[in-house]
Amino acid sequence: MKVAVFGLGYVGAVTAACLGERGHAIVGADVQQGKVDAFNRGESPIVEPELDALLAATRDGGRLRATTNAAEAVQATDAAIVCVGTPSLESGRLNLDYVRKVSEQIAAAITMRATPYVVIFRSTMLPGSTRALAADFFDALLKSGKVRIYYCPEFLREGTAVADFRVPSLSVIGTIDGQAPASGEALELLGDGAEVLTWEGSELIKYSCNYFHALKVGFANEIGRLAKFAEVDGARVMDVVCRDERLNISRYYMKPGNPFGGSCLPKDVSALKSLARMEGVHLPILESVLDSNQAHLDMLLKLVTGQGSRRVGLLGLAFKSDTDDLRGSPMVALAETLLGRGYELRVYDKSLNLSRLIGANEAEIQRRMPHLAQLLKPTAEEVVRDSDLIVASQRCVDLDALRSVVRPDQRVIDVNGWRDLQKLPWVYEGLCW
Repeated sequence: MKVAVFGLGYVGAVTAACLGERGHAIVGADVQQGKVDAFNRGESPIVEPELDALLAATRDGGRLRATTNAAEAVQATDAAIVCVGTPSLESGRLNLDYVRKVSEQIAAAITMRATPYVVIFRSTMLPGSTRALAADFFDALLKSGKVRIYYCPEFLREGTAVADFRVPSLSVIGTIDGQAPASGEALELLGDGAEVLTWEGSELIKYSCNYFHALKVGFANEIGRLAKFAEVDGARVMDVVCRDERLNISRYYMKPGNPFGGSCLPKDVSALKSLARMEGVHLPILESVLDSNQAHLDMLLKLVTGQGSRRVGLLGLAFKSDTDDLRGSPMVALAETLLGRGYELRVYDKSLNLSRLIGANEAEIQRRMPHLAQLLKPTAEEVVRDSDLIVASQRCVDLDALRSVVRPDQRVIDVNGWRDLQKLPWVYEGLCW
């Protein structure tokens, strides 16, 4: 393909060089004459292993040139990849001025073309940005079929960017509706084996990854500070932590849904937080974990109370399925709050038998919900039949058994991703989806 790469900085230079290596013809576009001149000499404007050689080989093959003229770049190519910078303003907000200017130029140039064109945004932008750019500059072109727009985030690490482009750790394509691209250009250029999401979903993927990377670095450093205080080897501690690939390095906890609870996580996070404060070890990430968990519970409570239904049924009360542990359970906290506000509550939990509760577990429920026995129902069908709003936190019943009691006027809030709930004839809403 003939490809225009707008923005010849770090991402643009790597993208151009690696696409050139695959045999595509590249027209670079940038407002800085120095970068354009470097490209026309087959030289990289940035320092990155292999980049100079790749650009030189593409130029020597007659497939690389650059210009400061955006219209010229569009007229000479089949697709444009936008890699211009999105720097931060002093307020911390994202500056999209460069992307908007380039979008305006590309859109104007497309109107002069006789054939359709492909635009792929690769600049890091907040969710909603691509849709706003499409509305502001490409609306008529989209309606006429003269342009196809994709958002494809990059996952390149400085120092290994060429290797990361060749074998990406993640490949994502954002489309207008989250469906597979109607044409193969985006797949051919940037999306081999790609996950397809909406524009907004693809934009959020990039931020989610960077947020997680920053969180991991901060977490490891906080453990390191604690280790230094305890006079142990923090690097060795984290090395052992990472050896657990069933829980620690896995997708097990990486699913939005219920706030965390149980007998371990709240207690242990609280204890470590208390130790750090007492000893003067500043751990901001750790100190915010419980607040973040409470904010998630508050969101669930707001979602429940905002439905306008006073008769609420809970499917699941323990902090997770296949246990009767009520200690620290977010569902107990939710039930406690609803009862305090005068809601009519019914509960079903297949693992809960009050006669078998002992020790701290029994003490917890006696302290917080002494009348639980009156709320527990023997079947999920009874809870659903006599409630107007269902909060489902556990997969605790065969959905076919509920079909005869579900009503179209009922609403269900799915807390933990039980997507099959959508198959029943009630109004479905997910906690985070």
